[in-house]
Amino acid sequence: MLFEFLYSKIHRATVTDANLNYVGSITIDEELMERANLKVGQKVDILDINNGERFQTYVIKGKRGQRDICLNGAAARKVQKGDKVIIVAYAYLTPEEETDFEPAIVMVDDKNNPL
Repeated sequence: MLFEFLYSKIHRATVTDANLNYVGSITIDEELMERANLKVGQKVDILDINNGERFQTYVIKGKRGQRDICLNGAAARKVQKGDKVIIVAYAYLTPEEETDFEPAIVMVDDKNNPL
């Protein structure tokens, strides 16, 4: 049997932009993606600390070092620039896999620099 567990998260990232004129997704700085083990196209939950919104979208790669966290398309209506968000991904694991699994937790400062 498989159970869903936390796979990774980027904690308290600051939204740097909200772009309505895009098909959809969240743009995440490439380095932050690597630290959180996130892949292009991977489904993530977005939890907005400022307004309580919780929604799903998928990841697209942003430029390394730009520290972008940009919600695109319809998701842009759910956040505002400057909001704090938690970006969460989950994985299905067997009980045996879960025993040794450690999720990737990326804490960032107000400018999205990893701590």
